[in-house]
Amino acid sequence: MQASTLLPDVAEVALESIRSDRSTIRLLVHVARPEALCPLCSHSSTRVHSRYERKLADLPWNGIPVQVILHTRRFFCSTAGCSQRVFTERLPHTVAPYARRTKRLSQAMEWFTLALGGEAGARLARRIGVLTSGDTLIRQLRHRRLVTSATPRMLGIDDWAWRKGQRYGTILCDLERRKVIDLLPDRSADSVKAWLDNHPGIEIVSRDRASAYAEAARDSAPEAIQVADRWHLLRNLSEALHRILQSKHAVLSQAANAVGERNQTPVQIEPPSPAAPTRVEKQRQASRSRRLARYDSVMELVRQGVSQSEISRTLGVDRRTVRRWTRAGLFPERARVSRRSSLDYFADYLRQRYIEDGCHNASNLWRELREQGFLGSSSIVRQWIHRLRNGPRKHVAPPPVANPKITGTPRQTVWLILQQPAEARDYLEEISRSCPEIEACAAAAREFSRMIRQRDASAWPGWVRSAKNTTLKSFVSSLCRDEAAVLAALQLPWSNGQVEGQVHRLKLIKRQMYGRAKFDLLRLRVLFAA
Repeated sequence: MQASTLLPDVAEVALESIRSDRSTIRLLVHVARPEALCPLCSHSSTRVHSRYERKLADLPWNGIPVQVILHTRRFFCSTAGCSQRVFTERLPHTVAPYARRTKRLSQAMEWFTLALGGEAGARLARRIGVLTSGDTLIRQLRHRRLVTSATPRMLGIDDWAWRKGQRYGTILCDLERRKVIDLLPDRSADSVKAWLDNHPGIEIVSRDRASAYAEAARDSAPEAIQVADRWHLLRNLSEALHRILQSKHAVLSQAANAVGERNQTPVQIEPPSPAAPTRVEKQRQASRSRRLARYDSVMELVRQGVSQSEISRTLGVDRRTVRRWTRAGLFPERARVSRRSSLDYFADYLRQRYIEDGCHNASNLWRELREQGFLGSSSIVRQWIHRLRNGPRKHVAPPPVANPKITGTPRQTVWLILQQPAEARDYLEEISRSCPEIEACAAAAREFSRMIRQRDASAWPGWVRSAKNTTLKSFVSSLCRDEAAVLAALQLPWSNGQVEGQVHRLKLIKRQMYGRAKFDLLRLRVLFAA
């Protein structure tokens, strides 16, 4: 084995001998250079004042702790006028002054902390032979100096949540190098302005449509081109469309019911015998009764002319809920989520084997399904047969259809308007016939979505003129106030996509730190973790 692989730096120290026992390996080394530089005046000296010994922890060998016993010296400084009369020789590549571990061990411990955090990093370090604690790793990482990053040409700005809905910070990314360059503890315009003032020369700023970031970029980087993020533009469109459809809830429900009755196939079945409600059904009915009573109380106060804020304070209902119920015009039922089973694809085969062939053995049926590609366990088959056996066989629910059920909720309708799936054609046509106002709004929304996805900047002026005559005029006005950034989004390739990915990585690091995520530590890990 070469000495260069054993020693921290062969240019600074030389190996004398190696000693070992059952628990530790000891390397006896001495300084290789005959002179040393004074740390104050930087003049070399060969006059030795005294010698002493330092014991340093080093990287382990195959899980065995290693101790470096360093024989070093003190020197006289003979430079006239230097106040440092005696100094200890410095070994910058081997050990820091006053340190008790080598530079390479300290660097390895920083890597553990950056990658895993304090406690998790300490557990991994102990497994490979580095005896340390989580507090020591965090304390050492805090001593790491932050190097000021170069000013990026293309800057991406977004916010991230310390605690969602309450406290936020700001993340800044270099879009060309695809890396985080800084974190700010809040998302105020003043913080972003201060950072931009210290980093002049930015050419492009990609951001969401938050007014704070737009104001900061406009004041501190007036020559930079601001680019509105395309994903946020589409999200703002969906939110605006959702607010409009909330006031048309009755129209949507009537359209969904009409299409459902038209497409319903009459089936002659024997009416099921009434069964006692289960515990879950009783809880669901009690919850609906409470919501209905609260809804009736809200509507009664609305009819009396009470303001929404006063209703919220009187009944203890969130003001947004009061506004949503008022716009809906009728009691909003909660959508029932239907869960599919992995046995739905084999339901016809199971019914034939169970009802017609008389095979009631769940294990045999499970083995037959395994041969047909079923990957579930036998308990799923037993539960399915139990439900079939206890219920009337004539009323076993058919397997769910491939097309999703249209419930007529505003959020589902937004998705159907923008995506236009084939199975929703009748529903959208029914809405167009019953409410031309929604049809005009939907046409404008689809055209804006097409412009964003195809980056068709030439269609922008015509779309603005036509969309101002629809109920989307408020959304259009907000876009016109930020027109330069919207046009840049249609013309330039930059967006906040990679910034959102860095926000996701930041969240994973923050949650991995088990509450030890103060801003200084979080900033170090986000900036330097690989």
